Amino acid sequence: MITKTDPDEFRDYLKDASNMPGGHAERLLVPSDEDELRAILREAGETGVPVTISGARTGTVGGAIPFGGILVSLEKLLKLEIDKDASSAVVGAGVILGDFRREAEALGLFYPPDPTEWSCQIGGNIATDASGARSFKYGSTRDFVESIRVVLADGDLLVLSRGEVTAEDGRFALRTESGREIEVPAPTYPTPDVSKDCSGYFSAPAMDAVDLFVGSEGTLGVITEAGLRLLPKPEGSITGIVFFRNRADLLGFVDEVRRLSMGESHSGNRIDASFVEYFDSNSLRFIREKYPETPKRMAGAVYFEQETGADSEDQVYGLWNDLLESSNASIDESWFAVGDADLEKMREFRHALPVAVNEKIVKFGQKKVSTDMAIPVENFESFLRFSETLLENSGIEHVVFGHMGDCHLHANMIPADDEQAVSAKHIYGRMIAQSIMLGGTVSAEHGIGKLKSRYLYVMYGERYIHEMVAIKKALDPKSILGRGNVFEEKFLNA
Repeated sequence: MITKTDPDEFRDYLKDASNMPGGHAERLLVPSDEDELRAILREAGETGVPVTISGARTGTVGGAIPFGGILVSLEKLLKLEIDKDASSAVVGAGVILGDFRREAEALGLFYPPDPTEWSCQIGGNIATDASGARSFKYGSTRDFVESIRVVLADGDLLVLSRGEVTAEDGRFALRTESGREIEVPAPTYPTPDVSKDCSGYFSAPAMDAVDLFVGSEGTLGVITEAGLRLLPKPEGSITGIVFFRNRADLLGFVDEVRRLSMGESHSGNRIDASFVEYFDSNSLRFIREKYPETPKRMAGAVYFEQETGADSEDQVYGLWNDLLESSNASIDESWFAVGDADLEKMREFRHALPVAVNEKIVKFGQKKVSTDMAIPVENFESFLRFSETLLENSGIEHVVFGHMGDCHLHANMIPADDEQAVSAKHIYGRMIAQSIMLGGTVSAEHGIGKLKSRYLYVMYGERYIHEMVAIKKALDPKSILGRGNVFEEKFLNA
């Protein structure tokens, strides 16, 4: 086990992609295996020392930033076993997502969860129920987790497989490796009717115990490895970035793609998009500095993909072409992939936008203010109009992009000075309130962490926050794990 006590030796571990300031810890511990992690938590559990778990620190809500206690990195938990015949894998928490995907694809297999940063770790993906673009078709990380190994706050071990333990009579009956029985109250709160939601602990009728830990942000236990489901690697794809001169045409196109893709089967010769991404007109102007070939005077663009097989490609291509023509897309100015190089260029185009935003905000010496709400489909256009009006009237430079198929967009505000920074935070708050009023979620894919706990409170109210706290205290009585994540510490002391 690696132990570091000099903060100068682990300063990089005290921050994540949120840039939340003030992180500090007594020491950094890097266990080499699960047994060492159990020993760390056993001692911490006895003494009540807070423990913050660190992955690749790509999160944007401060969940991996410690404020006291000890910091534990899972980077050495690198088990990776892929069973091609069973289309499954056993993956350690420290395995990098990009490495796992490449190993799987080399065997003709496919792992759909597709967060923007492939440098993230599988443990962090499970802890935050990471999703990304392809959640439009495949769902989030949760949908591919079949089993987990969880080290609890006292060092005991819990091994769960999907289907073994479900909520009955309002509780989960869990049995640890040592034979200890733990009763955990099952959540009763309703969740928003959205396709992506990462706000607080998961809740569903008769839910599986595995799902209690997926998305719990390191506050209920430490996931050391997971059994993950894999799919056959797609044979090919139809991919394009399509530009529109008229905003109404773009929105109508997305509505039709969503309707056609939501059929009962994800197979056959029909439109069945795996992702539907959006760039507003400001995004296109912003990214034109790096990609001057981006067409001018466009209302926006849609980046889409559909996986195909050899027997369906021609017919599916014809269906997309007909839809694009009927939707008045600027087909001649749009981009379509005809090989791997084109696919990579499109991916780079999509990911270059948030990078460019981050580069500019650094020049201003400010922090980016970025939204992560998802809205029920019937209220999405109303929320989009509300948000765009606020943003345009603010005078703050901004771009809006993201997962339009999931009714989940990221509005990035780029304040140029302190006054605009204050305004941006007020706008964010108004958008949070509007999303809740329209039945949406305050965090679709980034989680709550330390930065959004007050918004979770607004979304659920005190009664349901106390339900979440009761779940935590059943598994972590001294509240040592992920202190400050998901809900404010004052609720733990109530």
